[in-house]
Amino acid sequence: MGRAAARRRPVRTIQRPQPCGRNIDQKPRPRFASIRTSRRPPARRPAPPSREPSRRCRPAASSIVLSCPLSSSRPAGEPERELEKQARAQEMAGDDALTGGATAEEEPHVERLPADILAQVLSLLPSFHDLSMAGGVSRRWRRAVGRSLATRRRLSFAGQRTGDESTARLVRAAVNLRDLDICWGCQITDQGLLDISTAACVGNLTSVSLWGLAGITDKGVVHLVSRAHSLQHLNIGGTFITDESLYAVADSCSNLKSIILWSCRHVTEAGLVALVHKCPELECINVGGMRVSPESFAGLKSISPALRIRSIPQILNADVQVA
Repeated sequence: MGRAAARRRPVRTIQRPQPCGRNIDQKPRPRFASIRTSRRPPARRPAPPSREPSRRCRPAASSIVLSCPLSSSRPAGEPERELEKQARAQEMAGDDALTGGATAEEEPHVERLPADILAQVLSLLPSFHDLSMAGGVSRRWRRAVGRSLATRRRLSFAGQRTGDESTARLVRAAVNLRDLDICWGCQITDQGLLDISTAACVGNLTSVSLWGLAGITDKGVVHLVSRAHSLQHLNIGGTFITDESLYAVADSCSNLKSIILWSCRHVTEAGLVALVHKCPELECINVGGMRVSPESFAGLKSISPALRIRSIPQILNADVQVA
């Protein structure tokens, strides 16, 4: 009896605590190769680049010298500006390629002027320096300067450091010139006067001033005045001429009305007498600073009673204007 009762008693089972989310009685799911999934590791974020490059990426010392400017005081925004300039240049180049180069630089308005009008504008320049600067702009302007010189009747180089070649070139271009002023400041020699004497306008000159040119002698003056047959006013004061120049003036310039010989210490009475004899229209003569006695001047008055003899320095054509 006792053994049977013991057998009939219900067996008490002790339930163990189950882990969260899983039942002990639940059978594990079979793993198949077709549904096998592999978990990818989370993507790693790239490390921020360090300010200092690594040793492997550092350029060589020679490349630094060739690629970097010598000065260390470079503006912070200069690289960006250079990139912007390059981008703009590429855009403009692309536009030119599309439009066939129609976006070229527009020609200035002054370049659109006709040649005659441009020459007339350049003829209004008041000084020789401005005229010479205008001639160096372009070939078109140089031709316009030549046309403007062709219309001038008076040309003055006073105070300008011009040489023989430039002065002769401008005088040859002024075909209608009547008044030529080559005074102090000009670096003119006898060779310059020889070149000027070949100009077409020399035969029509009515006034010539060579005041204060220390580099000229009788050689250059004789060649010039021997072709100036229409000369009426001559200023050769402050030079080293002699009676030879006066003889040439007396033989070639019969229409001479006034002459300045101020401080011409190598001129004698013989040259003055020849000048007064062969120039009947001579009205005024300046003899200040000459080594001629007052008695000689009295003899000149006896030859031409209407002659006015002055001894003060009266300079003709001494202004610096170009008209």
